[in-house]
Amino acid sequence: MQRVPVYVHATDPISWAGVTGQLAGHPEIRVLNEAEADQAAVTLIVVDTLTGPATQALRRLRREQNRLVLVPAAIDDAQLATAVECGVVGVVRRGEASGNRLVEVITSAARGEGSVPADLLGRLLNQMRRLQREVLDPRGLTLGGLSTREVDVLRLVADGFETREIAAKLSYSERTVKNVVHGMTTRLHLRNRAHAVAYALRHDLI
Repeated sequence: MQRVPVYVHATDPISWAGVTGQLAGHPEIRVLNEAEADQAAVTLIVVDTLTGPATQALRRLRREQNRLVLVPAAIDDAQLATAVECGVVGVVRRGEASGNRLVEVITSAARGEGSVPADLLGRLLNQMRRLQREVLDPRGLTLGGLSTREVDVLRLVADGFETREIAAKLSYSERTVKNVVHGMTTRLHLRNRAHAVAYALRHDLI
């Protein structure tokens, strides 16, 4: 059996000891020390609540690690949105963080799957729907920062159509299609059309 290497980042030593203690005795998990942190497949971030220094630590860890699991004592809707924005793929409330539950979420994260308590997921989806309806839709934008016109163009680019063909399909001029692509790649700091398509696919926009 291949063990999942896990690094535990905690804001205090008692929290660290509690979480690592819960993971002890689970042969499918290997807890790393600080010097081995860069080898982690999953990083657990143990906090009281996601404010101030804890948020800064999360953003720093996001740059260093790919799969983050948050273990908060409490979390509100705004903090949940911040966690998702920072790349957190799993959330386990501290009061529910038994060894078995932690292992379940860690192994899901290692497989590239997300795991969030049902009530938190429902709250997050409601937030996203409200944001889309009240803020983005009136501006013709999507959650990924693309306009509906940009999404339409990118879908056709991804399907291999040339500028002339995209213009004909969408009833745009060729200049409009070029302007849409140029505006999008400039705004999002993308290198070219291929990079734009990759960005849209990575963010599930097309």
